[in-house]
Amino acid sequence: MLSGSVSFAETVSRSYSYFTIGGATPAELESEMSRLGPQIKGSAYRHPGATRMEFASRVGYGSRNGRCKIVSAQVSIKANVILPRWKRPGNADAGARLFWDVLSADIVRHEESHLVIARNHARKLERELKALPARKNCELMSRDAENRKDKIMADHDREQQRFDAIEGAGLEKRLLNKLQREIDARLQAKAAAQNP
Repeated sequence: MLSGSVSFAETVSRSYSYFTIGGATPAELESEMSRLGPQIKGSAYRHPGATRMEFASRVGYGSRNGRCKIVSAQVSIKANVILPRWKRPGNADAGARLFWDVLSADIVRHEESHLVIARNHARKLERELKALPARKNCELMSRDAENRKDKIMADHDREQQRFDAIEGAGLEKRLLNKLQREIDARLQAKAAAQNP
């Protein structure tokens, strides 16, 4: 049996947890997330959301004609998605509500994307384990499986970090574009309601 941490595959178990923030303005919302958001291993600051994943693999071995082969490989992911929950104060303005709507949707999309990346690597691990060539004994086969798992998990970690770097670099522009689209959509809906 192989086990480790980090991913998401054919069998996915998700749980959600929340941290509560306050704030009546967009700046206060951002400040609250920076102060109360989850910390991620290896990061010095807090995040507006996070996904903690545990990757587990079960590998079945079989011997035939004096050779050992992997006959089954199943990968599962246990994921806990941590998201903000806004306890909206009565004095929150329309700008704060709009900002929250756009930001919270973007945080959910971002965390779901981490799960997609992990799932892809988990499927790759299953395929590659099943494709490993037979060895003269199951001890060697198990060692090959561990080595392959370590390589794919290292690839997974790099891909997750690359995704965060890309998302972080474009965050402000992405949020501004989404805010503008949301403002435009709300204005169009209001105009349509006034002129049926």
